[in-house]
Amino acid sequence: MTPSESARPGPARSGRVRFATFNVLHGRTLVEGRPVSVRDAGGPEAPLVRAVASLDADVVALQEVDRLQERSGGVDQASAAAAGSGARYWRYASAFHGTAKADGGWAPAPSEPGLRVYGPREGGPGEDGPGEGGTGEGGTGGGGTGEGVPSHGVALLSRLPVRHWRARRLAPAPVPMPLRTPGRRGLTLSRDQPRAALAAVLEGNRGPFTVVALHLSFVPGWNVRQLLAVRAWIADLPGPRVLLGDFNLPGALPRTVLGPAGPATGRRERPGGTPPSPRGWRDLARTPTYPAHRPVVQLDHVLASGIEAGAATGAHAPRTPVSDHRPLVVELPL
Repeated sequence: MTPSESARPGPARSGRVRFATFNVLHGRTLVEGRPVSVRDAGGPEAPLVRAVASLDADVVALQEVDRLQERSGGVDQASAAAAGSGARYWRYASAFHGTAKADGGWAPAPSEPGLRVYGPREGGPGEDGPGEGGTGEGGTGGGGTGEGVPSHGVALLSRLPVRHWRARRLAPAPVPMPLRTPGRRGLTLSRDQPRAALAAVLEGNRGPFTVVALHLSFVPGWNVRQLLAVRAWIADLPGPRVLLGDFNLPGALPRTVLGPAGPATGRRERPGGTPPSPRGWRDLARTPTYPAHRPVVQLDHVLASGIEAGAATGAHAPRTPVSDHRPLVVELPL
């Protein structure tokens, strides 16, 4: 058992599950506006691993995760973070394959294999083949094309058993957008990149529920389109449903897009005597997360459907030694 596992009662004993979402900036931090590595005697992955483990979360969604990138020491960051957090069940979904360049750009892999899902073969749970809009693009489980190619994407780590995994690639916006780029003055015309969403059906004390890790586009309007696509994509998965990620949408906008929570669905109680779940989506944590040194806007969100009002507790956004975002943490009775 790792120190993080023994820090507090597990979900099976406490009856509450701690969730966290964290844009990790590929394990780096900002110094004078530029991303730099955090030096550590424990290795290039150590600062990221400690930052994720410090959240002591049962379910963690990570964005801007590197796999085999030179800038992050050539490590598999998702695998290292899962091991350090005591998360036996995890997957990493590559948004795209290529090598990060020193100027902040990317050199795409010549054979760009598209979406690939990597993770342990723990056996048992089902796994959908990843795709882009249902095209079936990609393979699963870390084998085949793209295995040794550097990539960038999202990860979902869980201490709770996983029944089923599902992944999807989100196409980039077709037009570039002027942005402030770390280390550069003024605005730089930036092209969007493919994004990824990773869903899992987990075993909770009260039955199965769905969690989704996602990272949406920075292009206004296109990120709204992606969010609505993810909502439709998981509609057949069991509720309650929890969305965790960097949405690149401020404040209450994601909840407005998805539809606020309304009256309970149906008149019958669910198995176990619990009341029927409200339809629509609740914003479970309203606190600024960006920039990390002095947060003024919330870009990182935890939204849920099928959750009663007031069920969420412990919402906070702690500061960590890595990233330009703060992680967002919340607990739910699931």
